[in-house]
Amino acid sequence: MSANEGEPTLSASVVGASGFTGGELLRLLAGHPDFEIIQATSRSKANKTIGHTHPNLRGLDLRFSSPEDLESVDVLFAATPHGVSMEQIDAFQDAADTVVDLSADFRLESEAQYDEWYDGHSRPELLDESEYALPELNRENLPGAGLIASGGCNATATILGLLPLFEGSVLSGDEQIVIDVKVGSSEGGAGGGEASSHPERSGVVRPYAPTGHRHEAEIEQFLGTNVSFTVHAVEMIRGASATIHVFPEEPVSKGDLWGAYRGAYEDEPFVRMVAGGGGVYRYPEPKAVAGSNYAEVGFELDPGNKRVVVFSAIDNMMKGSAGQAVHAANIALGLEETAGLDFAGMHPVGSP
Repeated sequence: MSANEGEPTLSASVVGASGFTGGELLRLLAGHPDFEIIQATSRSKANKTIGHTHPNLRGLDLRFSSPEDLESVDVLFAATPHGVSMEQIDAFQDAADTVVDLSADFRLESEAQYDEWYDGHSRPELLDESEYALPELNRENLPGAGLIASGGCNATATILGLLPLFEGSVLSGDEQIVIDVKVGSSEGGAGGGEASSHPERSGVVRPYAPTGHRHEAEIEQFLGTNVSFTVHAVEMIRGASATIHVFPEEPVSKGDLWGAYRGAYEDEPFVRMVAGGGGVYRYPEPKAVAGSNYAEVGFELDPGNKRVVVFSAIDNMMKGSAGQAVHAANIALGLEETAGLDFAGMHPVGSP
């Protein structure tokens, strides 16, 4: 389904639109054939033009408005910090039939998980209602969903890397799985603080969550296994790159691995297989997907150590956030699922 004669058919708003992810949502919705942006809210930027904060959107004829006065729309995207959506969900659902939340507020399945990994949850009765946004994992449950939770960027990169190994029975869930994710500074948001300032970030490969990262809960929930998970901050602006070490209990061949990954992803519009071919970019690379909704996934076999090394790369603000949210909304609302998301990225490009 698409708009008749090029006219948008659905109205949309972005709450928390002055942040990095909010800007990405506005960029995607402005170029989407089926959405018209009705409202973009920001407490700190109210009445200022969108271009004042997002210079790439200076041509967008829209101003930030207060989140206190939400307009009625078909779909509302909430790009707010953790904790805001669960407190404002009634207002969001009053304003829109479909709410897509990009925070962590509705990603997990139980109140007990929020008690363990976050600071509890004020609306646990809605957790059963929410659908995880990642289409490669949850496409069949998205049509008609009224509350959608976009996945965490580190969890997204990891799940996409590992999912075929579980679906293809290469892994059972009892194996040791060691995950190292390297992320760009935009993951800290527009107000990332001292650690994300250029003088402190430049040149670093800094472990900032050696253990206990909150995205670990998503990975374990959706893959049904325990993982050892570490995150490093690196000098990239955009990007999340996962290197995952797995040790299958039974011998595995490259043919087994290709069969698992092709079986999972050959029909997926936004997953590209990159596994040791020719050229400079022989394995998944965030720079190769910067600005796009694509994920690159690949692997290498280490038979001497009975190890498979899995690689996955995404743009954390696109496939790991705004792009995933729009992709899920397309499916939920019965639109062409790739609508507004066909940008292939650029090459060459500077630090992504």
